[in-house]
Amino acid sequence: MRRRDFLKGSLVAGVGAARITRAATGVYPNSQATSTQRPETDDALITPVDLRCESTHHPLGIDAHRPRLSWKLEATAGTRNQIQSAYRITVASTEALLVTGVADLWDSSRVLSTRQLHIEYDGRPLTSGERCFWRVQVWDADGRISVPSRISWWEMGLLSPEDWTGFWISDGSEQPATEEASYEDDPAPLFRRSFHVDKPVKRARLYAAGLGYYELRINGRAVSDHVLDPAWTRFDRRVYYTCHDLTDEFQSGENVLGAMLGNGWYNPLPLRMWGRVNLRDHLAVGRPQLMAQLIIEYEDGSTQTVASDESWRVSHGPILRNSVYLGEEYDARLERPGWDRPGFDDSGWSAASSANSNGSGHAPGELRALPIPPIRVTAKLTPVSMSEIGPGVYIFDLGQNFAGWVRLRVEGPRGTTVRMRMGELLYPDGTLNPMTAVAGQIKGLNEDGTHRGGPGSPEVAWQSNAYTLRGGGAEEYTPRFTFHGFRYVEVTGFPGRPTLESIEGLRLNTDVASAGSFSCSNERFNRLHDVVQWTFLSNLFSVQSDCPAREKFQYGGDIVASSEMAIFNYDMASFYAKTVSDHRDAVQGDGWFTETAPFVGISAENYVEDAGPIGWGLAHPLLLAQLYQYYGDRRIVEEHFEAARTWVDLLERYADGYIIDRCIGDHESLDPKPIELLATAHFYQAASLIAGFANILGRSQEEDHYRQLALKIETAFVERFLDPGTGRFGIATQSAQATALHLGLVPEGEVERATKRMVDEVLVTHDGHIATGIFGTKYLLNALSMTGHADVAYRMVDEPSYPGWGYMLENGATTLWETWAESDDVYSQNHPMFGSVSEWFYKSLGGINVEESAVGFDRFRIEPDMPAGLEWVDASYESVRGTIRSSFRLEDDRLHFDVEIPVNTTALVRLPTRDSMSVREGGRLIAEVSSIRKLPATTPDAVRFELGSGRYSFTAVAPLV
Repeated sequence: MRRRDFLKGSLVAGVGAARITRAATGVYPNSQATSTQRPETDDALITPVDLRCESTHHPLGIDAHRPRLSWKLEATAGTRNQIQSAYRITVASTEALLVTGVADLWDSSRVLSTRQLHIEYDGRPLTSGERCFWRVQVWDADGRISVPSRISWWEMGLLSPEDWTGFWISDGSEQPATEEASYEDDPAPLFRRSFHVDKPVKRARLYAAGLGYYELRINGRAVSDHVLDPAWTRFDRRVYYTCHDLTDEFQSGENVLGAMLGNGWYNPLPLRMWGRVNLRDHLAVGRPQLMAQLIIEYEDGSTQTVASDESWRVSHGPILRNSVYLGEEYDARLERPGWDRPGFDDSGWSAASSANSNGSGHAPGELRALPIPPIRVTAKLTPVSMSEIGPGVYIFDLGQNFAGWVRLRVEGPRGTTVRMRMGELLYPDGTLNPMTAVAGQIKGLNEDGTHRGGPGSPEVAWQSNAYTLRGGGAEEYTPRFTFHGFRYVEVTGFPGRPTLESIEGLRLNTDVASAGSFSCSNERFNRLHDVVQWTFLSNLFSVQSDCPAREKFQYGGDIVASSEMAIFNYDMASFYAKTVSDHRDAVQGDGWFTETAPFVGISAENYVEDAGPIGWGLAHPLLLAQLYQYYGDRRIVEEHFEAARTWVDLLERYADGYIIDRCIGDHESLDPKPIELLATAHFYQAASLIAGFANILGRSQEEDHYRQLALKIETAFVERFLDPGTGRFGIATQSAQATALHLGLVPEGEVERATKRMVDEVLVTHDGHIATGIFGTKYLLNALSMTGHADVAYRMVDEPSYPGWGYMLENGATTLWETWAESDDVYSQNHPMFGSVSEWFYKSLGGINVEESAVGFDRFRIEPDMPAGLEWVDASYESVRGTIRSSFRLEDDRLHFDVEIPVNTTALVRLPTRDSMSVREGGRLIAEVSSIRKLPATTPDAVRFELGSGRYSFTAVAPLV
């Protein structure tokens, strides 16, 4: 076994912020690499590719007044150690101008810099709806200029409130007078607006937002594949609008815009979650509303605008009830055939109402362009079995726990109602067990006989949909304004006998792009990695939730536990930028971050009402650090610095001798929870993060203040919790020891003893099993590998008996459980907080680790652990700069080790071997390979290199394992 150096300073870990030595703007230290010894030519060995604006390919309708531009760099095959020494960005109002070399919007000229991320547009001010075409040229290390990149583009959205010519409209209905009435039929409204197009269209854009879910339609078709718009925010602060290209969607003559409105998070039912929390008391709520604006530009230069106003017509549709928790009821007999097409007679419909005219709810906040990928259908599932468990009662098993919809295919008599209930489990007799997916634990009655969920609520708030047939042929029903977490579907009322084709599962999630790939020789690990992906995507519905059925809330603690797992697997740049804004919007009191964002009224274990516990509030600054280190986003650090600093100042004000004694602790730990120890460690982490941000922003006085604060917290932590000479921290559980080690709070002389205690807690106290909770799990995996005990972590993760991930898999889990023990009544079966094991796959077994001083992953380490029993690993991460790959295979006492390093980055690579003289690269001795810089060894069982960009293939005598 080996032991890594303790690098007490990772910004992501939140310690040693003084080690951060450069900001993400300006010129990097090595940006003067341009050579003037040779003339400019167009034979550069690097080419700019994968151009992005605001972290997105071809974004349509953005509202950043100075959009940020980024690109990756592709090197000529076989070349190494390539960097960009300069760049030139050109932006034009038309593609034709750019092709001819005319940059009428902006020409950056040649800029001596290695920067390739988040470069702000600096041309003339842009206007609403303007499309901008851009390309990049770069110079390599030897001063050779590349061919221009392919032309890309972005398009501006509506940049000011004055650009919106319409207003919020509703169906004019009032909120039910009583809570009981809220559970009665409340049909979802349909809106339509007829208009004419009689000449050639050059361009057409539809901008739209809803309060409550909405679906937009044009001439009988959905305008896009989005579902469950709008993204959930604090709606009285910020409402996201979407932009759609309708240029090719019109016909000559009459055309029709349509919209269906659901309740979503703006008009939730007054359910008492856990019998006490009414979301309507804490969210911005009201009746569903629509804002829409269609702008048509004609070839002759004229424009036409169709905006939401009282000229729109409105009526009720076939969706009688819809709730994010309880589901949907749909009566196909009430459909209005052709309502969203030309030629429909809407004379019996009413005029839409101004949403403000009837007090429809909280005033909407600022309209902003949707900055994240939309929610889409991302997978379809066919049932693996169907069984009839009683007369007319059928159970469908979709084979996978997930979040989304059930699609029903049916044919039968008019008026027949088919009911579907969803659940994660079955009872031993084969009947549906919906109890782990019941909203807010609303099960049964209070002792006084009243409903636990409040007046009018169902006795058990399970997930269900109902569909009433129109009759007359084959029918298909897919919900629109709800989503569920489930594996099993109970169907009753089906006319005749259903088949496997009668039911289909549709997985929904925010459609983030994949960023990582991991596989290895341990098949249990491969299964577990897949389970983590299903779990995470089940909880990505414009917020990162804890579970997709019972709560659906964005808890900060779950993000702290799993964000790096998410980043290694998916492109989370824009999503997590939204998340930090969610947390800032949710701030309570003098600046307290909350337990959930948006804030839903849940708070526990803090000094003031509505403030979240420290480990949950930590999500905001921790994500800022990760957005900087992984994605190079300096602007977001600047925008959110004050919110993060204020929170830490509040903690300092309430701390007793720099000790925080309020926290939920290591939620779901099997050991006693080290409350004060964990809370104070997080206080130290938070203060260190603020010091790091101050350094990034060049605020030296604040940097010094928070570094000193972190030092005081560290001193208090050691004095309070360390038993000198033993290495024991507090109650010395797995979580306690791992937290101190992971966050660098162990004095140098105590590291060995603290490590031994941690290892003993795994191997002796718990017989090789894990016993940690939400935070300790991540910290334990990291601390074991960091201290040279990856073999212990490997055994622990691979353990098939209780407790552990292997036990979940052995018991049929297809998503991660909320607790180490399976629950058939309370706890969610789809909870990502233990998903940090996937992060460990990448960091420990793949060995891919961002350096503490990194800006957008420009510096990293590849140092895979190779515990006994593991024969091969293939891991890759698509960083913002390009593909990073680490792949090894142990075969016949030989190590085969391949790595890939992106252009413009540097990697420290550690190759374990018991014979350093046996190392070859490409079949040659290392001394013969001029592109490799060998570093002094820190241990006798490994060789270290500093590598620039390129692909490398090493062989060596295998290490001792």
